[in-house]
Amino acid sequence: MERVIITIARQYGSGGKTIGKMLAEDLGIKAYSREILKIASEESGISETLFNKADEKLKNTSFFGIKKREYKGELLPPESDGFVSDQNLFNYQAKIIKDLAEAESCVIIGRCGDYVLRDKPNVVSVFVHASPEYCLKQAVERGAYTGKDVEKYIQKTDKYRGDFYHYYTGRVWNDARNYDLCLNSEKLGFEGCVEAIKAYIQVRFGTNELA
Repeated sequence: MERVIITIARQYGSGGKTIGKMLAEDLGIKAYSREILKIASEESGISETLFNKADEKLKNTSFFGIKKREYKGELLPPESDGFVSDQNLFNYQAKIIKDLAEAESCVIIGRCGDYVLRDKPNVVSVFVHASPEYCLKQAVERGAYTGKDVEKYIQKTDKYRGDFYHYYTGRVWNDARNYDLCLNSEKLGFEGCVEAIKAYIQVRFGTNELA
């Protein structure tokens, strides 16, 4: 039995989150996305609301010209002035990702998981993408937005994800060199992406039976 962690970064509308959950179900392991915030809140004692507010604040901040704050792993103690700073909140999320990776095979969706776990030999990092037209179609089918509104929302969300990633890693979010696999969900389909990731695990680790 192997312990393997799969991290998934994804363009909005590409279905990356759905693919991650499908993969986890297929492999009989857990998938973590925003659940990481809840666990980080419970461990740190910091309100989950503050974790969510930090995300929203960064979404509404212009990252242009802001010095990046690459993740180094340090956790500030409760008595520190920076205990609830954006950086420390991210560091707690990263700690949870590392703890999960040490405890079990799992799928980590977003949260710069590939960077946080970059030194781990048993990590498979995946980037899921698709054409703008496909992402737009998928987003509209989800029913949250319509017409030009959804197109603007997709662009804003992807910009945020790219800025967030660069802010904490110093890397370019959609640079293929950051990942083991870059999968086009439009061409492969969701199930095809799941099978491609499983095939990669089989070739690299010699098994699909995960601990």
